[in-house]
Amino acid sequence: MKPLLVIFCFALGFSHVSYGQGFELSGEVKDQYQEPVAFASVFLLTVTDSTLVTGTSADENGAFLFSNIAEGLYFLKASYIGQVSENLPLEILKDTKIGALILEQEAEQLNEVTVTSNKPVVKREVDRIVFNVENTVISQNSSWDILRQTPGVLMMNDELKVRNQATTVYINDRKVQLSSDEVKSLLENYQGENIKSVEVIHNPPASYDAEGGSILNIITSKNVSIGYKGNVNAGYTQGVFPKYNFGTSHFYKTKRLNVNASYNYAPKKEYKNTLNNTNFMGDSGIVSVWDTDFDQVIRSNTHSAGLIIDYDFNDKNVLSFTSNVLIQPKRDADFFQETSIKDASGVLDSLFTTNSFLSERKNNISGDLTFKHQFKDQGNLTVNAHYTNFDLDRNQDVNSDYFEPNGSLIRDFNFSTLADQQIEIITAQIDYNDYLGSVFFETGIKSSFIDSKSKLDYFLENNGTEFIPNLSDDYTYDESVYAGYFSLSKDWEKWSVKTGLRAEQTESSGVSVNVSTINDLSYFELFPSFYLLHNINDNHSLSFDYARKVQRPRYEDLNPFRTYINERTFEEGNPNLMPSFGHNFNLNYTLNQEYYFDFYYRDNGMYISTLTFQDNDNFVLRDITQNVLESTSYGIDFTYGKSIINNWYLYSYISLFHEDETFIALQSDDYSFKNEYNGAYIDLTNYVTLSNDGSFKGELGFVYLSGWLQGSYIQEESTNLTVGLRKSFFNNRAVLSVSANDLLGNYNSYVSSQYLNQDNRFLTVPETQYVKFGFTYNFGNFRLEDNQRSIDKLELDRLE
Repeated sequence: MKPLLVIFCFALGFSHVSYGQGFELSGEVKDQYQEPVAFASVFLLTVTDSTLVTGTSADENGAFLFSNIAEGLYFLKASYIGQVSENLPLEILKDTKIGALILEQEAEQLNEVTVTSNKPVVKREVDRIVFNVENTVISQNSSWDILRQTPGVLMMNDELKVRNQATTVYINDRKVQLSSDEVKSLLENYQGENIKSVEVIHNPPASYDAEGGSILNIITSKNVSIGYKGNVNAGYTQGVFPKYNFGTSHFYKTKRLNVNASYNYAPKKEYKNTLNNTNFMGDSGIVSVWDTDFDQVIRSNTHSAGLIIDYDFNDKNVLSFTSNVLIQPKRDADFFQETSIKDASGVLDSLFTTNSFLSERKNNISGDLTFKHQFKDQGNLTVNAHYTNFDLDRNQDVNSDYFEPNGSLIRDFNFSTLADQQIEIITAQIDYNDYLGSVFFETGIKSSFIDSKSKLDYFLENNGTEFIPNLSDDYTYDESVYAGYFSLSKDWEKWSVKTGLRAEQTESSGVSVNVSTINDLSYFELFPSFYLLHNINDNHSLSFDYARKVQRPRYEDLNPFRTYINERTFEEGNPNLMPSFGHNFNLNYTLNQEYYFDFYYRDNGMYISTLTFQDNDNFVLRDITQNVLESTSYGIDFTYGKSIINNWYLYSYISLFHEDETFIALQSDDYSFKNEYNGAYIDLTNYVTLSNDGSFKGELGFVYLSGWLQGSYIQEESTNLTVGLRKSFFNNRAVLSVSANDLLGNYNSYVSSQYLNQDNRFLTVPETQYVKFGFTYNFGNFRLEDNQRSIDKLELDRLE
């Protein structure tokens, strides 16, 4: 496909290609280090006034080719992300092959057509949407910014979502195994000019695990060359408390060896305030009103490191090792809660305060070994083995004091908990793919083994230390999954079809010592998938896809232990959770490769949800994870992105959706209640180039959310206004950025649960209003693309 810039120029009538005798012109594009520049734009200009005659793109090796060039005198010029070559004069009298066009680290404009302002191109493939951003107006934003404006992606509380559900981020088909906050931090420091495209996979095909939702897969450029590059980066964020992060990464490549090493350190002090109102109910209505003001101050030190080694034995055999280490030697939290208790008429009855101190230590160490063999034809065989060790220690001291309205002490209540969790994950996988005639065939097998051990000791501290057996427990969970799959796909002139089937046998056992229960599960399930794409013509296309999926409980959710705010407010796991099976349907229509209409329907089945219930008899508020009876989601998404003018790109995304969950109301005589919401999400983001050389960028974004369903709660309306600036120095070796979030102060909103005998609401206000500064310095041959990736293991998703 020719670049959109060329199509645009042809539409304006700039095409001067002769219809007479034509010749070929070929060559290469290289940078100042004599390395090929993949996908650079190449232009043929008239000598008289440098008018554009025609243009093309270099391939992944930097090679380009013009056909049907009329005899005459021309200038030849190349450009790539602000780098422009000198005009090369040529006389075309026959087929001509030149040496190399050299790109220098400088920026120019080409007849008022700025190469960095090309519009991103969206392409539908049979099982995914490909958002091509390389050499476009947004390519010099951060990877996080690019993901935010990828078609069909929305952001909620700094978490990326697709179709109203959390999505998973991959880099070059390797999963980024980090929390949502850590993913955001990683991608904010990963430069967008390294990205070739982003793939949105709504229904991952049979080669992916049956568990999991949509995937955002970042594909980086492939112009890898021999040499060394590195960078150092630092960040400063000013919210209620200042926060810092420091990091460095290094990449070295020889003819056969690639080595990537990285390290990041993030000391943080965070503040969060929560306001809660609970109306405890009786047969005659409200009997007691509890208003709570809850402050949290959390301090943490996190070290993360990665090591990646690739060794090419030859062109056909590659051995790769990946290791990720996350060590959090300290995460301390001070909680202070003040609650006033009033009767139904609003008269103060009593009040109590709670001081709580929580201390955690967490280690997560993983290793991944992969061998890939390419056969003489197009077939590939991949063998992979993986190991993860996760260790978490958590201690908590809770002290509550109850007072009369006049301030005199009524009583106190003190307790402590000691908790420990250890998880081991082992997986092994073999994959094979090849062509059977014109049909592409994939198959593979996988085994995964999970061993989780948890322990909680509860001590009453009122009169000395007393161990309480019935509130303590040892919990062991073992799981084995054996899977196999195959997939077939074929392309015709206007049609593409893909189908697959995955089979999984699951064996699991959960044992709780305290409640003397054993929850054994054994089930065999099939997970079919089907994809169909029809390109009606150049302006219209239709696609449909379907897949069956499974949602397994997270290990933390299966753990029956309690985490306390105080003795009357806590969350607890549920060892009786069952896997949930769902069906996903998508119907998509594309108009002129600019307007995207997506219709989706999800039968989420017995979805695993975290629900909040108030115990009106004992005045207790608890969060518990349980299977709902049924859950559905459906909606329509509209996406439109356009370059308004040369240096201004507008991205818009509108989603109209319906969400519902039907669950057992545990504190309402086990009544079956349906919680549902119809809502809208609007995202308008402006990306502006503020300098002629493209080194100074700006962003202004506005997000509106009418509301949201969160288990037993409904979130109220919220908005977010953001602004950001980014400046590159020293030929893009140094980058300085500044951004501000939640300028209007309306990002956080109340969530309410009001039904039957349940009436409570709360407002949580973390540090969403902040100013963030970032700095990155690249050294060495920083144009190199690295082999950075994260371990692709779905089992790690279920770690907290």
